[in-house]
Amino acid sequence: MLIKNIFKPKLVFAQGNIWSNRCQTDGVATIQGFECLFQNILQVIVPVVGLVFFAMFINGGFKYLTSGGDPKKAAAATKTLTVAFIGLIGVIASWFILLFIKKFTGIDVTIFKIPS
Repeated sequence: MLIKNIFKPKLVFAQGNIWSNRCQTDGVATIQGFECLFQNILQVIVPVVGLVFFAMFINGGFKYLTSGGDPKKAAAATKTLTVAFIGLIGVIASWFILLFIKKFTGIDVTIFKIPS
């Protein structure tokens, strides 16, 4: 059963979403196609940002472990870990700000939608 699932073809990002007539009309892109484009870009960027934060944490931790008691190397490692942590907190805080705006105003700013 597991072998069967390994060789089963998977959809890629562009094939995973079947776009409605909102993004195209008879094969011609419409202005609402920016919604589809923005959604595709976010589907790629969000995992990449997560991987970058993870790589920065791993890099900072490795630097800290291999500093060998050298204060300059330990300070550089601490700076790397601090920057990674501040970046992660910044991304999470921006998402909570968007949710606060949605709750306060009733406008869903987390969904990119062009009025037709």
